[in-house]
Amino acid sequence: MKLFTLLFLTILVSCNAKHETEKAITKTDTTKLTNNETIPSEQQNADTSKTEIIDTFVDSSNIGEKGKCKVELIKFRVYDDIYVIIKFYIKGRNTIKDPETWMVQNNYCYETTALMGFEPNISDFNNDDFNDITFISGTAARGANEVRRLFVYDNQKQELISIVNSEYYPNMLYNKELDCIDAFLVYGGCSTVFLNIQGDSLKEFASVELFDGLTVTTYDRKGKEKIIFKDTSNKAGYIRYKNFRPLKEYND
Repeated sequence: MKLFTLLFLTILVSCNAKHETEKAITKTDTTKLTNNETIPSEQQNADTSKTEIIDTFVDSSNIGEKGKCKVELIKFRVYDDIYVIIKFYIKGRNTIKDPETWMVQNNYCYETTALMGFEPNISDFNNDDFNDITFISGTAARGANEVRRLFVYDNQKQELISIVNSEYYPNMLYNKELDCIDAFLVYGGCSTVFLNIQGDSLKEFASVELFDGLTVTTYDRKGKEKIIFKDTSNKAGYIRYKNFRPLKEYND
């Protein structure tokens, strides 16, 4: 399973012309001009046709603690490069005088090659009763793989946490039966991968693969795999599972 998963991830990442680089912005760099300084003429005459806002999204009703949190997504193009900015706000934090003021808690900025809209999904991915968010952030080699970036709301820190490897696991869903996240990877075969959120990452603990038969694998804390079931006679097609022990399909 690991071999095919690594092969799939390699294809998934290589389909982007440039690897998306994550950068958490914690401070705003501002430069003041003195009376004797002027803006260069080439900047004054910049061709604004080379910049474009592609998509935007704002929610202040459903994300995190409802009514007190706001998320803003902006996708824009600068010449041939495309970027996404994610801004997360808390209402009234650190300002007693004006409790209705939105205060910025997190800024993230990424380079991307995804041209489609965000198509955001705001729902609870870690069963803590606070909504998180995913949005389309990349293009996979196969159209059946919807690549999304996951951000999880941390109520204790009142921050939106970027799950750094979420794009490696397409078609993510919250799995009620196992209280985890599962992903569905489509390649020459397919795999359902079961994952837990650990810090800012997703960690595999089991998988069901349909490729040259059916293989069920578990992984320990160090990532060491153990095949617990294998049936080479199984010729099933593309099936997504909601449990691996016992095997249960999503349409059960």
